[in-house]
Amino acid sequence: MNGFESGQHGRRTRVRVPAWVPIAGAVVLVAGVLFFVFGAGGGNTNTSAPADHHASSPRSTLPPALALAATNPASGAQGVATNTQISVTFSEPVSLRGGATPTLAPQVAGTWVQSSPTTLTYQLQSPLVPSSHEVVTIPGGSAGLHARDGASLPSSATLSFDVAPGDTLRLQQLLAGLEYLPVGFTPSGPPPAPADLAVDQQGAFGWRWPSLPAELTSQWTQGTSSEITRAAVEDFESQNGLGVDGIAGPAVWTALLNDTVSNKPSGTPYVFVLVNKALPENLTLWSNGAPQLAGIPVNTGLPGADTTDGSYAVFEHVRFSEMKGTNPDGSHYDDPNVPYASYFNGGDALHGFIRASYGSPQSNGCVEMTYANAAQVWPLTPIGTLVTVVGPNYGSAPPPTTTTTTAPPPPTTAPPPPTTTTTVPAPPPATPAP
Repeated sequence: MNGFESGQHGRRTRVRVPAWVPIAGAVVLVAGVLFFVFGAGGGNTNTSAPADHHASSPRSTLPPALALAATNPASGAQGVATNTQISVTFSEPVSLRGGATPTLAPQVAGTWVQSSPTTLTYQLQSPLVPSSHEVVTIPGGSAGLHARDGASLPSSATLSFDVAPGDTLRLQQLLAGLEYLPVGFTPSGPPPAPADLAVDQQGAFGWRWPSLPAELTSQWTQGTSSEITRAAVEDFESQNGLGVDGIAGPAVWTALLNDTVSNKPSGTPYVFVLVNKALPENLTLWSNGAPQLAGIPVNTGLPGADTTDGSYAVFEHVRFSEMKGTNPDGSHYDDPNVPYASYFNGGDALHGFIRASYGSPQSNGCVEMTYANAAQVWPLTPIGTLVTVVGPNYGSAPPPTTTTTTAPPPPTTAPPPPTTTTTVPAPPPATPAP
């Protein structure tokens, strides 16, 4: 058998080599076995003395561990701008060749690039989600990020930060662009970069229809949160299958930005309901700027249970509802299966109710209509519909009322169911409904 043996640190290694392969150094053939000794100095091998292995053999050393030197944003940062570039800097040059990159949770569209030998930067292809809590994980260990010399992070590292809440003006711009508001928004400049989509844009608001009532137009102020904006958020939440609370949190902003990119507008008309308590009390409903239902007789709250003036967004929309509570005289009531209920202020709702007459204060705070009129109003007043109540005050707010949604009852005789944005001038007053 051809081979060689060498000693190193007390170990013996046997390596096979073919006979008479030229090898640098002295060659000795003993009993058919080839032995060789590597020489120093270009082949001038000194064979007079055995080599001192402990002195001449190179030591086996591992590269120093890779360390995280800095991050942007710093871990624990608050109010981080939605277009902030995320970056991580290491103690020595790193390589992306292995395929391991940091991850974001929640995920945000973008790409990691090497902005310097020691720094990785995330190029955003969409903004960080307003009000979100972002966690960045930098993978460590053998499967993680490596330095160019092979060193790796001993273990995975994380940084987290909180993104600033979304700006009201930008929220209004996006809602207007998707037709959830009675105003539209026209940008004046080029489309924003993907990372800047949640940042205020320059442009102008304008009324979508010329003959809206002053009771609606007087409520609008750009850049200021109001019930108009809250109602639009609730409408958006309802149409997108989100929890309805009228608050633009991370889920709302995520869906709103996605719908803006995909140009997915509202799927329902813009509806405004005005309840006038001046006798005879009546209701008018505008749909996309036109009075669709005008002068419907209604009953509002009795003295001591007045229907409170103000503007409110419909937050619950049910075909039948059980209503129970306390009357102004202290007696109790429990009315099961009240039809066509659109709740807009606590226990107050637009709904159908049988009375001998309509057009005067008779309810416990709700807005009552005939079954026939309620059947017309109800399909047009889903969650997010803005309801405004105006008129004389007939007494204090109604006492607490409990409402319980129930399953449909057996069939009845009821009918079927700061930028350069400009301030928008109010349209001329609409002609009073008959």
